[in-house]
Amino acid sequence: MVLISQAIGSGLTMSLLYFFQGTGAVGPALAWGLVAGLGGGAGVLMLYRGLSRGRMSVVAPITGVEAAVVPVVFGLVAGERPSIGATVGIALALAAVVLVSSSGSSASDNRRAGLPEALGAGLAFGVFFIALERAGSDTGIWPLVGARISSISLTLIVAAIARTKLKPPAGTMPAIAGAGVLDVTANLFYLVAVRQGFLSLVAVLTSMYPAATVALARVVLKERLAPLQLAGFALALVAVILISVG
Repeated sequence: MVLISQAIGSGLTMSLLYFFQGTGAVGPALAWGLVAGLGGGAGVLMLYRGLSRGRMSVVAPITGVEAAVVPVVFGLVAGERPSIGATVGIALALAAVVLVSSSGSSASDNRRAGLPEALGAGLAFGVFFIALERAGSDTGIWPLVGARISSISLTLIVAAIARTKLKPPAGTMPAIAGAGVLDVTANLFYLVAVRQGFLSLVAVLTSMYPAATVALARVVLKERLAPLQLAGFALALVAVILISVG
């Protein structure tokens, strides 16, 4: 299913290339995109494996926080200096990701299952965020083209090694196609945002995606939210305000 979603997203990206070519050098943009795609593709594969082996309440927050911390550290080392308010917002956002991703249940039975995959996925997503920012601000969507080339190639290799069946279960194609379209849309929004703001701020806000996932689970699947998750939503709101104002 990941491969099909990637293929659909790749087709959409190529169709948009005519409208967003940019004026910068294509070669470096593609190169950084290839690095980003390897990070994003590896991150998705490791995240799914981690979720299948361990508890979501452990895997999700570790992945989300690390995916935010890596570009924050990189941005600060590269010379970014967010305001005091924005810096406080970053700290609150990281805490919010942990709380929102928590199921509120004890993880004592986990015994580190899925932990290596979560750490690997977080690092890989951090590389994805950094590489797209390094691609430059005048290169159109060429970085995303490079990212699609490498991510779908990586997924094909893994599928071939694992001998995964490419035919999706009956009735799942609309959801798979929707995931592919939303993936491309999210990447486009991130690319636009990171070209206009600090990597350390944009990456943190992007890494707060668990809040949207949990909110949709509440609305669509009628899942109940634990008190820690509600506290996480409150922290996320404060963090977004501080980062936006800062």
